[in-house]
Amino acid sequence: MAYNLKNRSFVKELDFEPKEMEFLLDLSTALKTAKYAGTEQPQLSGKNIALLFEKTSTRTRAAFEVAAFDQGAHVTYFDPSGSQMGHKESIADTGRVLGRMYDALEYRGAWQKDVEELAAHAGVPVYNGLTAEWHPTQMLADFLTMHEASKKPYNTISYAFMGDLRFNMARSHIVMAALMGSDLRLGGPAELAPPADVLEAANEIAERTGARSTVTEDPDEAVKGVDFIHTDVWVSMGEPKDVWTSRVELLRPYQVNTDLMAATGNKGVYFMHCLPAFHDSNTVVGKEMMEHTNMPNGIEVTDAVFESPASIVFDQAENRLHTI
Repeated sequence: MAYNLKNRSFVKELDFEPKEMEFLLDLSTALKTAKYAGTEQPQLSGKNIALLFEKTSTRTRAAFEVAAFDQGAHVTYFDPSGSQMGHKESIADTGRVLGRMYDALEYRGAWQKDVEELAAHAGVPVYNGLTAEWHPTQMLADFLTMHEASKKPYNTISYAFMGDLRFNMARSHIVMAALMGSDLRLGGPAELAPPADVLEAANEIAERTGARSTVTEDPDEAVKGVDFIHTDVWVSMGEPKDVWTSRVELLRPYQVNTDLMAATGNKGVYFMHCLPAFHDSNTVVGKEMMEHTNMPNGIEVTDAVFESPASIVFDQAENRLHTI
């Protein structure tokens, strides 16, 4: 069934109903099929989209640009120094200016309040490319990937998210799993537990969709019987090294390694990661972090798992394009 989402912003998952999310995923599948077949029809000819990036990106920028080009739209990329937003001009004023010139805005930055303020003043749809609190476009890619890999309906998928449960990826999974009726296990230490208000909102949705969610400090309990294990980086760029040490020590039991994959009891379990990942020392930050924390084989995931046939992280990365 089709839903009219014309002129709707996409700033967090909570703004959408389960059937609307399912429609977006079905539409993504259709667009992916058309792109592969060479039959995609540009529906956005003559449209202009502003891409506001206060945080750098690979997948999100590439996906928005290629998706826009494929659909016939033009984009303007604003890097962190490319506009006056937040410096000489308020976020509200920036939204009101750009909304007069563009048909839609994408924003990737630190705080949810900023993308919400843009959406409140722009007068055109605003899309959240990532904030500290939510990552809604990533959820579309993750769920499309799980559906493709497992061949299961969304409401029969069982998966785990391991690690720090306080920020955008865990929060978004909590709500998205509730919307889609899935079985989500959250494995992490009590000190890094998910926010109570997010769990409460997800539980209210789950009463309608039949979703299940479990929060546990036991890594093996979290992954038992799941179809997928997800994780994300444990520390963010710019965090001091004393945070590296304490955070890694706290999360070490939740590293996705071959033992944790085996603990699922599912020989067909898949590994997923929104990327970038600290799985080897082939990056400046990855090398420094592994040396500093004495974890030579990877931080949140080992290289053995990341490079294994169970890893579908690049299918997941490609689906950023088709869903956006």
